[in-house]
Amino acid sequence: MFDLTGKVAVVTGSSRGLGKAMAAALVAHGASVVVSGISKQEAVEAATEIGGSTAAVWHDSRDRRSCQSLIDFAVDRFGRLDVLVNNAGVDVIKPAEAYDGTEWDEIIAINLGGYFHTAQSAARQLMAQGSGGSIVMTSSIAGAVGIPGLAPYAASKGGVDQLVRTMAVEWAAYGIRVNAIAPGYFDNIMENAAGTHADPAKQAQIEAFTPMGRRGRPAELGGPVVFLASEASSYVTGHVLYVDGGYTAN
Repeated sequence: MFDLTGKVAVVTGSSRGLGKAMAAALVAHGASVVVSGISKQEAVEAATEIGGSTAAVWHDSRDRRSCQSLIDFAVDRFGRLDVLVNNAGVDVIKPAEAYDGTEWDEIIAINLGGYFHTAQSAARQLMAQGSGGSIVMTSSIAGAVGIPGLAPYAASKGGVDQLVRTMAVEWAAYGIRVNAIAPGYFDNIMENAAGTHADPAKQAQIEAFTPMGRRGRPAELGGPVVFLASEASSYVTGHVLYVDGGYTAN
């Protein structure tokens, strides 16, 4: 049920971190994968490291045309599309009153707008193929619980959760399933959040609030993404799967 042989997947923001780990898991289960990132060179390096049937391409999720070009590239390179994993994201940590308009606009444009435009382009391709498919969004525990310093990021992820539910309902008739993975605190840390997470007090807080008492490892997203991409989850749609060591259950 977890075999992805013959399937073609696109993973946005997969040149590093959690996206790279998910791309590697999809390849390990037989998929051909398009690795994408804002740095073409970094995407090429990631695809080379992952190996298997991969291709690398530049992608800027802020640009609607780039989102369409990403899907077109996958179809041109591998002949079809079966899976989209929307993962590209950005974060800025500061008090809600301290954000400026540019920071808000960029976070929403990448984390929410980019997800919508890429999913829309993917769905149109899947509808044209007539074979259904799976769209997986990377959400966050911040979309479900209040975490100080994450106002625009949290708003974007709450929006992603509602995109998942709405798209799942609209596209079910086409055999397109739409779900999300919501990670908790992982060893991978977004570049703009590195300083905050380096604080020993922050690490102690994470361990205290996470029942499993540790951060997740990027490879631990492999199983969830393969599950949602494969026939193993053929009757699962509109669901947000928390991969958080129990954080949201605490």
